[in-house]
Amino acid sequence: MSQQLKTTKVILSPNDIEFEVQEGQTVLEAALNNNINFPHRCQVGACAACLCRKTEGEVSYHLEPMLTEREKEEGWIFPCQAYAETNLKLTFEE
Repeated sequence: MSQQLKTTKVILSPNDIEFEVQEGQTVLEAALNNNINFPHRCQVGACAACLCRKTEGEVSYHLEPMLTEREKEEGWIFPCQAYAETNLKLTFEE
């Protein structure tokens, strides 16, 4: 019997665009694989083009991105480096 990969759901506000992230995929990879128009350039956390704010849920990183404590408290994440640990709500609004 094959083991099911864990998937989590991401909702992009304010348009409520929904897509699924499979285990082992970054949030950005999943968005692009689902043909979601997601701002990005480098995909390695250097350009900050994909930076967005997490309003709900938890993410983890293999390598912690360069975010200040305040940015972390405000919920800013790098989707190109972030792995969804729970269902997420994200926004590009300040």
